[in-house]
Amino acid sequence: MTKKIHGCTAEMRARLSGPMPSIKTPFLRDGGVDYRGLRRLIDFNLGAGAKALMLTAGDSHYVALTEKEIAEVTKVTVQHTAGRALVIAADRYYHTTQSVKFARYAKEVGADLLMVMPPDWGGSCTTRSMAEHYQPVAEVMPVMLVTNVFISRGQKFGLETLEIVRDTVPNVVAVKDDMVGEFARKMALLVHDRWAVVSGGQKQNHLLTHPYGCDGYLSTFISFKPEISHAYWKAITRNDLAGARRIIRDYDFPFFELVMGLPGGFNAGIQAIHELTGVAQRWRRKPYHSLTDEQFEGLRTGLKKLRILP
Repeated sequence: MTKKIHGCTAEMRARLSGPMPSIKTPFLRDGGVDYRGLRRLIDFNLGAGAKALMLTAGDSHYVALTEKEIAEVTKVTVQHTAGRALVIAADRYYHTTQSVKFARYAKEVGADLLMVMPPDWGGSCTTRSMAEHYQPVAEVMPVMLVTNVFISRGQKFGLETLEIVRDTVPNVVAVKDDMVGEFARKMALLVHDRWAVVSGGQKQNHLLTHPYGCDGYLSTFISFKPEISHAYWKAITRNDLAGARRIIRDYDFPFFELVMGLPGGFNAGIQAIHELTGVAQRWRRKPYHSLTDEQFEGLRTGLKKLRILP
């Protein structure tokens, strides 16, 4: 059994601070998982200075992977990282027994944390039953919560669940936020003294939560244009809010407007950027849309206009 940690250690909080990537599982044109591309993507992010690599049920495409593939992606990520950064494994809507089983596997292959996303179909959980879900998982290895599971239940349900977990479940060490806004600020005030807080997606969400207690954020740019990620973080550490705002204005807003407007949305655009940078290929598993050659070239042109890619 893992030694119980009553909150996040200073060392772990430091590694969960600043920009970090969520790993997008790359695919081959025939739909197979591109493990060679996955290794190149890991190397790129480590070379870009990432202190932690995050697998997620969403960005890592778990809805399109089998249980066996999720296990293999986890193992390959841990093995190829080889201790060069923290590895956050993830489950996906597993019932408690299944989540504990996957935690044992993730610990065995060497993951450092497990991001746990409980099932809640039809609003089937109570705040207490959801909080209790984390207990046996956290007895196996350190746990990161993710607030995506609270989106359909609302702010009150989410904050009450987090408070119960904070007060009753040792070895929960971090939370990754997807709800943002007022919820994120209240959440940070509630748990930051005990857990590392990671803002999901876009610098603007991190900037709005940072004064309330937010250590790191998921960075899109670190996987292909890390200079932007590091410039923002340098501004934050210097308390240069004007500089941080300029980076959001000049890069984040126009970039996300471009990729969100693509056929297939954000993920289709990110997978295509990996091909533009020579790291992986643009393909996604059907029925998801992969950019056509024409759309691919349009994205290239758009990124050049934004001075994000040469």
